[in-house]
Amino acid sequence: MNDVMQRLGNALEGRYTIERELGQGGMATVYLAADIKHDRKVALKVLKPELAAVLGAERFVVEIKTTASLQHPHILPLFDSGEAGGFLFYVMPFIDGETLRSKLDRETQFGIDEAIRITTSLADALDYAHRHGVIHRDIKPENILLHDGRPMVADFGIALALSAAAGGRMTETGLSLGTPHYMSPEQATAAKEISGRSDIYSLASVLYEMLTGEPPHMGKSAQQIIMKIITETPQPVTELRKSVPAHIAAAVAQALEKLPADRFATAADFAAALEGRLASRTTVLMAAGGAQGNNRWRRIAMVAGGTALAFALLAGWSMTRVPKALVTRVSVSFPETERLQSAPTKRFDISADGRRIVYVGSNSAGGTQLWVREFDALVARPLPGTANALAPFFSPDGDMVGFTTGAGGLGSLRVVPINGGPSLTLVKDSVAAWGGDWGSDGNVYFTLSTSVVARVRATGGSVEVVSTLDSTTRQVEHDWVDVLPGNHSALVQIWTSSIGDASIGALDFSTGKATSLFNGVYARYLPTGHILYATFGGSLLVVPFDVKRLEVTGPAIGITDGIQVDANSGSAQFAVSNTGTLLYMSGGGAGGEQVVWVDRKGAFTPVDSAWRGSFVNVSLSPDGTRLAVASVASDGEHIWVKQLPTGPLTRLTVGATSNSRPTWALDGRHIAYVSTRGGGRRNIWVQRADGSAPPESLFAHPRQTDEIAWTPDGKTMVLRVGSGGTRTRDILAFTPGVDTAPRPVVATDFDEFGADISPDGRWVAYVSNESGRNEIYVRRMDDLGEGRHQVSADGGEEPRWSRNGREIFFKSGRGEMLVADVTLGARFETSNRRALFSRPNMASDINNRAYDVSRDGSRFVMINRAMQETSELVVVLNWFEELKQRSKGAGR
Repeated sequence: MNDVMQRLGNALEGRYTIERELGQGGMATVYLAADIKHDRKVALKVLKPELAAVLGAERFVVEIKTTASLQHPHILPLFDSGEAGGFLFYVMPFIDGETLRSKLDRETQFGIDEAIRITTSLADALDYAHRHGVIHRDIKPENILLHDGRPMVADFGIALALSAAAGGRMTETGLSLGTPHYMSPEQATAAKEISGRSDIYSLASVLYEMLTGEPPHMGKSAQQIIMKIITETPQPVTELRKSVPAHIAAAVAQALEKLPADRFATAADFAAALEGRLASRTTVLMAAGGAQGNNRWRRIAMVAGGTALAFALLAGWSMTRVPKALVTRVSVSFPETERLQSAPTKRFDISADGRRIVYVGSNSAGGTQLWVREFDALVARPLPGTANALAPFFSPDGDMVGFTTGAGGLGSLRVVPINGGPSLTLVKDSVAAWGGDWGSDGNVYFTLSTSVVARVRATGGSVEVVSTLDSTTRQVEHDWVDVLPGNHSALVQIWTSSIGDASIGALDFSTGKATSLFNGVYARYLPTGHILYATFGGSLLVVPFDVKRLEVTGPAIGITDGIQVDANSGSAQFAVSNTGTLLYMSGGGAGGEQVVWVDRKGAFTPVDSAWRGSFVNVSLSPDGTRLAVASVASDGEHIWVKQLPTGPLTRLTVGATSNSRPTWALDGRHIAYVSTRGGGRRNIWVQRADGSAPPESLFAHPRQTDEIAWTPDGKTMVLRVGSGGTRTRDILAFTPGVDTAPRPVVATDFDEFGADISPDGRWVAYVSNESGRNEIYVRRMDDLGEGRHQVSADGGEEPRWSRNGREIFFKSGRGEMLVADVTLGARFETSNRRALFSRPNMASDINNRAYDVSRDGSRFVMINRAMQETSELVVVLNWFEELKQRSKGAGR
């Protein structure tokens, strides 16, 4: 084994075993390797060192990622890519066959039927890729593999990845990414835009060689070939092979037109013309002087002379010129051990200078912590002292990070240096996880558990409240503060009843008043004089804003759709730097969720595939035939009833109120729920499930009631009171007709919530943070002095008894569904605690429950918040350039 193979083998130890070298090309050396994890042979391609040095590992890995999603029978898939020991590599299946180049070298010409079969298969693959926004840019016989006669395109998108990653520096490599014989005229002249029609030209050149024995243009040097591509019309295939049918010759001629617009619009059209299903526009051309466009291309070549042509050659032919401010979109993925974790609030932020991001990831103990990833690094690093952190945000200089702990109303506000050092607690046990911002005045702004905005010095000190809730406009929360230039005002998210009617407001620190500007959630001010914000449905928009007058000055402009929005916190998963780098997490939108059945192995199917919305909580009826759902719409959060499996959906609650956390009464005819009906304070109301009678107040408490559960006999309500800064959460019980006031079940100096009663009515499972993190406990209902039993061992939330009382289900903060076997009797015993599955993108309600369990315990009804589970971020570089153009189009 030579030295390079030895070093490569050492770098990839544990992942791949290098067996032998298969060959070398202009860009890479190819090795046969064994994929250890999957026990399969693979082709491992390592970029030439001089090319890798110019590209840089991170950019290459980011760009090549876009090709991994291509799945087509005639596209060789991308298994893996990355950097190891200084090597840039990518991995594809090992095909025990030959390349089209080998077959052409051996046979020179193919039978017409075989050539058309190969070409139409490849055209189908190209059409698929083009429809997914990916252009190959380097179609040639060397990149086409033949496996049992089936053609497959290899290195799909590699040229694009190298092009995007290297930018204008490819001249430093001295390497070519293209092959001149099969290049399109626009590639040869380094045109700014390369479309799918370039691939069609290259495929037609390959077909031309299969039919005639040589490519359309030949020459003694690369310069001669490129000049002919630009200036000369290929000789018609029928002059070189008379047996080629006229419709095939015409299709080849049209596909080889100089102007892209004169070729087929799609690869599918090219295939249809070859098969005689579509008439070609171009007739067979004469060898000289044929096409009118020919003179235009000759003039271009004459004028370009030693300029464009020389640039094309030095840049590697297929590379395009990159403007100084090219708007670039890439998808950034994270290794499994560094992946973004599901969280009920903001998950990441970017520094003002755009150099680094911070995000919520996992820690070695199975919980969460913050991770930092520099934009010039391939890997992220954990940030010590950030256990259980949420909603991170940077200091103005990017050297510190602020965050909150605890997703409820009893968290802390802390700050920590990026490059090492202890974290500092600024505010303890009274902070909501609904956002923070670091002003240039040295203050950290945040939301108190009382739902108002406050500030504290970044070095610690007294807390000053700077906002007041306006009861006349039904304001109940000020969240996601974003301090405006000058530190005299801020943007806030104003809640009245739910995310459906939330608005973006301007908060004046001098008066404490927040004035609504427009409907939306989670807003950030941009140095361009705009507000970037989201809708609860997952659309991202921008609107011009006068920061001095605190007024919107023009219409909103749509940016993109489908970003992830959390219906509970109102956080939208995007961030933007002052330098114009935009990050967002796609695959969501609060209106694109589904209610799904999930089995005990984690496989899920929709309850009703046509049913989409913004869902918060679900509850199965006692007989399992109906489902009560809390769903957010434009008029607030309301309760709906769904007939299972695919019956009608009926709205239960109406009016401008917030209605959530439905629970079925034991008779199956009534639903109790938490509502702001009757004055704005959340308390318990009950209503007939068929909606035939108006709602009735069931229980009210001065501290606000946010949860209800029933004992199995239906006589006693178990309630959770307290939230939003009203001391702590406590669990109480009340039996109408017996009790004159609620009696405590679990009421300590800590938070207790999420109560669920065992089927025999003797035990209550609940969540408490008495240990410093949320854990599941069980107590006797009829003997509270008996003590409590801990069920979870590593954190737990959302407990739910099985209907037979033999299991307790609960969730971890990492999105795992866990179960513990229990024995009920004179004593409580638990055993065999285990994880069933992990679904981080299923909704959570950490203060209650966002799922329910079927009667037989075999499956769960859950809310799928992201139709594609993802730990990827979309990064848009130079996004302000796009914003500038869109603003011009909108008349600004």
